[in-house]
Amino acid sequence: MQEHIWEKEYRNPTLISLSNEPIKCLKDFVRFIKKDQKVELSGKNILDLGCGNGKNSIYIAEQGEGNTIHGIDISQTAINLAKQVYPAGDFQVGNIGSTFPYSDNSFDIVLDITSSNSLTEKERSTYLTEISRTLKPSGHFYLRTLCKDGDTNAKNLLISNPGKEKDTYIMPELGLTERVFSKEDLIATYSPFFELLYLDKEIHYTKFNNRSYKRNFWVGGWRKGLDKDIV
Repeated sequence: MQEHIWEKEYRNPTLISLSNEPIKCLKDFVRFIKKDQKVELSGKNILDLGCGNGKNSIYIAEQGEGNTIHGIDISQTAINLAKQVYPAGDFQVGNIGSTFPYSDNSFDIVLDITSSNSLTEKERSTYLTEISRTLKPSGHFYLRTLCKDGDTNAKNLLISNPGKEKDTYIMPELGLTERVFSKEDLIATYSPFFELLYLDKEIHYTKFNNRSYKRNFWVGGWRKGLDKDIV
């Protein structure tokens, strides 16, 4: 069901932007890992989960020499767009809530930019295990996801259009299920797998059906510690 929604969305966008400009918070993450984490962005292997047209991972790849991109997206149209924009990338159709087709400790950087919101709890468990499995020790994970705290629209939807699982709602008209996180719940969900480096809350306005909606997001950098075994 979710596959059909996203395929339709990429063919006729109502929520997403098909711009080739990476989102600002990703640029902030790149500055952070370069200046604070002393990461040289050359020769890095990057995994882009829910890659869309690849704009965000492409931005990182272009920061240095010899970087490689692997991207997964549920939409064939999105994958076709990514291949057109960056033919050198390995982009493939897949569900990020299932086993990744990569070996252990493959990636230096993993991105999830507002891509795991519609996973079920079972899928999220697999997704977390797979990121941890494929991310190298001391590798970096960037997450942007929906924030429950202070988001009136999200809280109203949780009441008026509740989903089947915790803190989920079904978006009217689209029929898309989304998960929102409180700060405490987000940290509790991800910290068994990764070390939190920073976490910020951002407010953006999204246009849908000619209406503007305020949406809150968590944006943060994480790292796989040397002592983090595959969970």
